[in-house]
Amino acid sequence: MYQGPNYTETVSMRLSEVLSDIGVDERIVLKRRRTMLLKESIENVIYKIHKNSVFTVNYFGSQSEGTTTIGIESDIDLLYCFNDIPVIQDWCKWIPGVHNYLMIQDNFVSPGYCLLQVLRPDAPLPADRESNQYYFRDRTGKILLKQSIVSVGYFDKLPLHGPARVEQGPNGYLDADNVLALHCKSWPQQARQWLDQQGDAHWPSAEMKQYCSRTGCFVVPVGCRGSEHEQLEWRISTSLAERCLMLNLNITQIRCYVLMKMILKSYIKPQFEDVISSYMCKTVLFKCIANSHLNIWRENNLLSCLLLCLYLLYNNIINENCPHFFIPEYNLMRGKISPVVKPYILELLNNIINSEGVALLGIKCDDLGSRLHLKCYNLCPYKTSEYISGFLLLETANTILNSLLFISSTVKNKRPNEAVQTLTNCISKILNDQCEGLVERACQLLFPIYCTTLGSLLASININQHNTVSADALKLISLGLNIDVASSKLKLVSILYCVHEMQKADLVLSEIEGSYDLQVVEPAYGCYNFERIHLKQGFSATCDNHTEDVIQYATASCVIFLPCEIHCVPTELRYEMVRSTPGDRIFLTKDDAWMDNAVMDSLPYLYFLQYKVNSYLGRHNKKQSALSNLLRTIITEQNLGHRETALNIIGKCMEKEGRVRDALQCYSMSLNLRERNNAARMHICTLLSVIGNFRA
Repeated sequence: MYQGPNYTETVSMRLSEVLSDIGVDERIVLKRRRTMLLKESIENVIYKIHKNSVFTVNYFGSQSEGTTTIGIESDIDLLYCFNDIPVIQDWCKWIPGVHNYLMIQDNFVSPGYCLLQVLRPDAPLPADRESNQYYFRDRTGKILLKQSIVSVGYFDKLPLHGPARVEQGPNGYLDADNVLALHCKSWPQQARQWLDQQGDAHWPSAEMKQYCSRTGCFVVPVGCRGSEHEQLEWRISTSLAERCLMLNLNITQIRCYVLMKMILKSYIKPQFEDVISSYMCKTVLFKCIANSHLNIWRENNLLSCLLLCLYLLYNNIINENCPHFFIPEYNLMRGKISPVVKPYILELLNNIINSEGVALLGIKCDDLGSRLHLKCYNLCPYKTSEYISGFLLLETANTILNSLLFISSTVKNKRPNEAVQTLTNCISKILNDQCEGLVERACQLLFPIYCTTLGSLLASININQHNTVSADALKLISLGLNIDVASSKLKLVSILYCVHEMQKADLVLSEIEGSYDLQVVEPAYGCYNFERIHLKQGFSATCDNHTEDVIQYATASCVIFLPCEIHCVPTELRYEMVRSTPGDRIFLTKDDAWMDNAVMDSLPYLYFLQYKVNSYLGRHNKKQSALSNLLRTIITEQNLGHRETALNIIGKCMEKEGRVRDALQCYSMSLNLRERNNAARMHICTLLSVIGNFRA
C-alpha cells in the first residue's frame, strides 16, 4: 500500500469499510448479540419448565458479544451453572438448610483461583466429615470441595480443554466449549481493588462497575497448572462482568478486537496453537481502552488503535505477563510461553507492527486481505450481511423448535391423560412466570409451541375415543397456527384428515400453499444439526431487515408428531415412530432423540397431504399434481433435513399408484441417505412380502 499523506486515516477508513462488509458493523453486531442472548433466554425458560432450574445456561464469548465473523469460526462458549450449590465469601451470607461453600483466597492459593471449604447446613460453622469422592480433608482439617462435584454424565465423555468439555460440531457447525460452574453472588475479593481504580479514560464507567459488582462471579473446576492444590483449586471467572464491558464497546473497539483475532488466526495459531489466546487479546484491549482517551477510538483511527493493542501484547510477551483485567495478580501468560517459541512470536508481532498495516493484506480470513486491496483501489467487494442475518434467524427458529424435544422427553412413556396434565403445567409455568426483557420474549415465542402440542395431544385422545375433535383442542391449536408459515397449520390439516373433514382440510392446505413463497421460505430444524448447502437469496434479504418476528413469514419448521399424538398422524407417517430396530437403537446418540417421533419437512408434507385429501375427494388431476410437486421438491429443495422420510412417503404413494418398482427405488434411495434407524427397511420387507404372496 502506498504510504502517502493521511495514510493512517485512509487505511483506517478502508479497513472499517471492509469489516462492515463482512458483518462487523453496529447492526450485525446487535443482531448477533440479540440472537445468542435470546437463545440463552429460551433455553433457560425450557430448563426451568422441564428441569426445575437445576442449572442455568449462559452464552459467553465472541458469539454472544458479536465479535466474530464467518471466517473466524469462533466456538460457542457455554457455561452451565448449578443453581443449588451456594458459594459465599462472607460468613454473613451463609444460607441455612443447605451445604454452603466458603471461598478461600489466601496466600497459599494461586491468584485468580480459590479453594471451596464445606460448611455445615445447620450452623455457619466448618463441616466435619469424612473424605469421599466429593470432599477432601486437608492437613489443617478443613473439608474442601473437590472439582468432581460438578460432574455430569454426558459432559464427562467429552475431551477436556482447560475447564471446558469440548463438543465437536458436525460439518457446517461450530464446536461448543461446555464449562460447568458454581456461582457466587458477591464480587470476588481478589478483584475488589479494581472497583476503586480509575483509568485515564474514566472507563469502565461507575455504572458499569456497579453492574459488574452485582453480577458476582463463577468458580469453574480447574486449578492453576503446577500449583500444590491444583486438583482442589477452582478458577474464578468474571464472565458476566466481561460480557458487560464487551457490550459497552463502540464499533471501532469491536473491530480492533476482531482484527487481533484475525491476526492470531492467520499468523500465530498456525505455528503456535495455544500460546496466545483470544482471551489475552480481549484483556489487552480492555487495558488499552482503560488507559487511553476515548476520543482515539474512532473509525478513521482504527489502524493506530490496532497497533496500540499489538504493541501492548508485544510487551506482555516480552515480560511473559498478561495481567487479568479484574485481578492483576493473575498472570494469564504464566507457563504459556516457552523460551524456544518466545523469540519467534516476538519477531512475528514485531514485523506485523512495523508493517503499519501492510501485513493485513496477508489475512485470508474472510478474504480480509484481498478485500482491503480492492478497497484501496475504490472497488466494492460483495457484502455478507444478508447471509449472516439469515443464519442468525434460523438459529433462533431452531432453538424454539428444539423445545419439542424437551416436551417429547418429558411426556415419554406417560399415559395420555398424564401427558395432558404435564403439558398443562408447563403452559401454566410460562404464563405465571413474572419476567421481562428477553426472558419475556422467550416465553412469548415458546407459548404457541406448547399450546399447539397440547391441542394436538387432546385431539389424538378425542380421535381415539370418539373419532372427533373437541372445541378445546381446536382452540389450543389455533393459538399456535402462526408460529411459522406451515408446520402448525399442517398439524391441523392432519387432524382434519384423520376425522375425515376433507373440505376444511382442503381450505387450510390452499391457505398454506398461498403463503409458502418458494423463493423466500427456508426450512427450520430443531431435531438435529443439519448442514445447509445454501440459503435462498429472498430469505436472506428478508431476514436482513427484520428481527425474529419474521420467523412466522419466512420459515417452515419440520412437522413433529410425538408418539402421544399418533391418532393425528396419517398411517403412512406412523411408521416413522417405530423406525428403529433393537439392533439400530444401540447406534443412537443424544442427538437422535427426535427419532422416536414422526418428523417430516413442511413442504413435502404439504404436498403429501394434498395428495391424500384430493385422492379422498376424487380429484384425480389435483392428486397427480400434488404427487408431481412432491417429487419435484425432493429434487429441487436442497435444504431438506428429513429427505429420507419424504422418500419413504413417496414410496407409499407409489404403492398406492401401483408403481411397485418406483416404490422400491424410493425406499432404496432413502436407505442410501440414512442406513440405520430408517422405516424404509420395514417398507421394503412388507412390499417384498406382498409381491411374494401375489406371485405365489
